Amino acid sequence: MSLRDRGRAFVVGVLVGAGCCCDWYARRRAGRRRSVREASGSVMIGLDVGSGDRLALGVLAQYRMATTEQIHRVIAHSVRIEQTRRRLARLCAEGLVDRITLPQAGRTRVRFPTSYGVQLASEWPEMRGHRLSRTVSDPTAVRLKAGHTLTVTETALAFLEGARRRGDVCEPPDWIPEVHHPIGSGEAVIPDALLYYRRSPADGDNGSMLRAFVEVDRATMGPERLAAKLTAYERLHRYVPLVPGRRPTLQEPAVEEWRRRYPLFPRLLFVLDGTGPAGVENRISALRAGAGLLGPARFLHDVPVLAAPLADLLHHSISAPAWRPVQDPDQRVHWTESWPRPT
Repeated sequence: MSLRDRGRAFVVGVLVGAGCCCDWYARRRAGRRRSVREASGSVMIGLDVGSGDRLALGVLAQYRMATTEQIHRVIAHSVRIEQTRRRLARLCAEGLVDRITLPQAGRTRVRFPTSYGVQLASEWPEMRGHRLSRTVSDPTAVRLKAGHTLTVTETALAFLEGARRRGDVCEPPDWIPEVHHPIGSGEAVIPDALLYYRRSPADGDNGSMLRAFVEVDRATMGPERLAAKLTAYERLHRYVPLVPGRRPTLQEPAVEEWRRRYPLFPRLLFVLDGTGPAGVENRISALRAGAGLLGPARFLHDVPVLAAPLADLLHHSISAPAWRPVQDPDQRVHWTESWPRPT
């Protein structure tokens, strides 16, 4: 059965009795949808290509989940939030989006794509190559992951809103969660997000493109485990995959795996949350100790590794000099500036 046929079956028959959180909305609209189909002779699911509905579903599929306020700030910050609520209600009625309520967070509503919404979004050209989560549509998984994932989404908003204020370019699709990077022996580095960010030409460099791996730490693991992530990224920096039956030559030397994706290794940003000032200092000290254990590796020579509390980024903006190099945490720098590499 084609995706369009599944859409017809899902919208006309299944949604009304499937227990969706917006059944009332689906029933109210069912007669209207039938009349539209009969008049036009075609099947419609309420989505217009290039519309805000498509952007909302794409962002939810890519970001995994977001509160109503977060999705509004991502896709429609210049209009009233009621418009976003109506949009989400439409997507819910079409069986593309669902929600849960977090009673411990002031009954905050968390929106996430259904399996049908993920399937639909995964076939769009802009989503090709993205690894959409298989558990993103399960309400229990959403509830258990909400604390961390919503913090990651809030971090994304810090960059999106900071770029808007500065006139830089960072759009919702430029924040890509959980990109898989193999490092050999069946292991992989999977950052919380991969960020693409273009500076405005006003910075004097013709609008350079920046990339960053972003790790969001909510103080749910010990400082030593946080610092161990530096070792994993150092492995990624030097990992060269072995190709069976092929030996490197002068004409075709072996190259690191990351060079197949990026012209430069992305900078590494640790965003710290879930603890007070003393906890932040403790975790930055652990990162500094972890950097010291890497020895003279080229990783720290080539790659800026910075840390900052999420509270400071939200208060001062991501463009403020609130970032601390893990090798010299007494400094405060801009995350976009050139790294003062040691000689």
